[in-house]
Amino acid sequence: MFRRKLLALDHHQPDAFDAKDEQQFRNMIVWLEDQKIRHYRVEDREHLRNTESREWPKAFVQYLEELGCPYPTDDPPEVLVDWVLGTAVRLEYGDNVAIYQSVNISQPSGASADAATSSENPLDKFDYDSEEFKVGLMKAAELLKISPRSNDTLTMLKAVSTVISNRMSKEAIAHATLQAAKPEGYSIALDDVVLGFDTGGTCLLGWQPCCCCPVRALMAYLSRSRDKSSCSNLEATAYS
Repeated sequence: MFRRKLLALDHHQPDAFDAKDEQQFRNMIVWLEDQKIRHYRVEDREHLRNTESREWPKAFVQYLEELGCPYPTDDPPEVLVDWVLGTAVRLEYGDNVAIYQSVNISQPSGASADAATSSENPLDKFDYDSEEFKVGLMKAAELLKISPRSNDTLTMLKAVSTVISNRMSKEAIAHATLQAAKPEGYSIALDDVVLGFDTGGTCLLGWQPCCCCPVRALMAYLSRSRDKSSCSNLEATAYS
């Protein structure tokens, strides 16, 4: 996913970088700042270089804000590092614009040209600069709840691809299947619960803060099997 940008930046291991590895992720940010972006003065980069510090995430958030990152800082690391890489490539081009403008881009010929024109990959047939594609991409981002804060179509496309890849992974599918198999509970109003005996009033059913509720409930229940005199004795005993 990052190979082309890392190659453009002359990174020493363009094929080995794993953005999901926290230590690799932090080291990459430090390398980009030291070698390409140079947003801070050398003496002000210590808070980024100290990748073992607990304060590093806070320093990284501040770094993104100062660079003007359009994405939320809690987005997946793949999205954030890709944006920082893109920023580094843009600055690298700005520093060497004369060199890049002098490069002559030749059209492919022979077997390579035939392979390019005969590609059966449907993604090769998209017009990524068309308004129709951009509108569809924004709708996809909205459905996936990705903040459409960038006009860079390629960056948004990678963000959508990253989210879909994460949600369609084997682990994510297995977790969703397990959750779907769990029986769903249901709620019931307390007033609909049958007590099994008559309380003799609404005091107990309404759960009013009345100190006599337990006594009256017990008296009402016992009144079915005992005569009134027995209940009166019990009530007198309860209040004594």
